[in-house]
Amino acid sequence: MVSLPGLRGRKVVPQRTAGELDAMAAAGALVAAALRAVREAAAPGVSTLELDAVAEAVIRDGGGIPSFLGYHGFPATICSSVNERVVHGIPSADELLASGDLVSIDCGAILDGWHGDSAVTFGVGPLIPADEALSEATRESMEAGIAAMVPGNRLTDVSHAIENGTRAAEKRHDRAFGIVAGYGGHGIGRQMHMDPFLPNEGAPGRGPHLAPGSVLAIEPMLTLGTTETRTLGDDWTVVTTDGSRAAHWEHTVAVTDDGPRILTL
Repeated sequence: MVSLPGLRGRKVVPQRTAGELDAMAAAGALVAAALRAVREAAAPGVSTLELDAVAEAVIRDGGGIPSFLGYHGFPATICSSVNERVVHGIPSADELLASGDLVSIDCGAILDGWHGDSAVTFGVGPLIPADEALSEATRESMEAGIAAMVPGNRLTDVSHAIENGTRAAEKRHDRAFGIVAGYGGHGIGRQMHMDPFLPNEGAPGRGPHLAPGSVLAIEPMLTLGTTETRTLGDDWTVVTTDGSRAAHWEHTVAVTDDGPRILTL
């Protein structure tokens, strides 16, 4: 892997070869297929555990292994976070989707030793305008972060871009959004969560540099209210402290000389 001129001796977000990026994209495509299938299966009366089974079947049928299942004891293939749940919701046979629910699904897969990680937010049927705006703003913030994945930028340039994306969305949608405190993106490769941690806000120009082959999972989480969260008694499910709804979007993205490459399309 060729380093950028001027980066010799400087800390760089870990780089992958072109072949390794292709392998990660294959894992990412499996994640994308699982998320599409989950979204198609989501309907009033369907349980989040049924959605979990859909995702696991797609991943295993594609020759992959669910990243999340068994990870630090997590009991499922997807994280299903509905309404005020932000992340890490555990699928349940007792949790039945209802019309108007705002659903965030986070999913990961391992294929040939490489990880893909992605999340989407969608409605069960039509959403109220505030929830629609929340999901759109979160996706737009992710896309702003993706656009900053270019050679020569630094880690917090991506963080700053995500934050600016959120503030631009606030103006566009004429309402405030909370950037969930303490959560963010991460490095990814042979392990699902790797250094560096990627905050979803902050000043630019800090942290390791981005170079061709650097890979990060970019995942903003926004709310319609507070930035604060708490973890439920299952030690996994993270909810907003004020009960406001939350959205979560994520892509695994590589830096290339030709611009950002989304590996979870």
